[in-house]
Amino acid sequence: MTMEERKAQGLLWTDTKEAMEAQKKARGLCFDFNHMHPSQCEKRNEMLPQIFGGVGEGVWIEPPLTCAFGKTVTIGKGTYINSNLTLVDDYKITIGSGVLIGPNVMISSTGHPVHYKLRPNGEMYSFAVVIEDNVWIGGNVSICPGVTIGANSVIGAGSVVVKDVPPNTVAAGNPCKVIRPITDRDLKYYYKDRHV
Repeated sequence: MTMEERKAQGLLWTDTKEAMEAQKKARGLCFDFNHMHPSQCEKRNEMLPQIFGGVGEGVWIEPPLTCAFGKTVTIGKGTYINSNLTLVDDYKITIGSGVLIGPNVMISSTGHPVHYKLRPNGEMYSFAVVIEDNVWIGGNVSICPGVTIGANSVIGAGSVVVKDVPPNTVAAGNPCKVIRPITDRDLKYYYKDRHV
């Protein structure tokens, strides 16, 4: 069984020479993306299909951006990603359409076993991460392997998401927990008691 097959089955795996070469390429593209002058924003946006596996229309990413592979990531149309996104994307990360991602967010599809005897060679496991449409992720959020964040949900700033979050909810904390559903009241009040 190849390492890619092991990865796809949720088994422990280690890096290969081919994977390390793919990471060099992706990191080089990120380097170029991150070091363009702000006046070259259109040229920077033209790089996105070179970096990622799929990019919808109208996606905007503020540099700096860090990823391991890039091609394992798809991003839906109209998604906005603020600065300093880190993608530990050894395996699939799917970001939907109309998603807002705050600054300093980390999304990881990969982790390491807890017991040191299971990671003498850097052994890892990977599980896909899915962020569905119209999700808003606040700043400084960490999203761990295997998590799905349901459509239209909001993840509060500073949260550590270790379990799935259902659609149409506000969730926050470490570990991240559902606080309340999103209701029609949220159409009237956009922030605390400030109404539209």
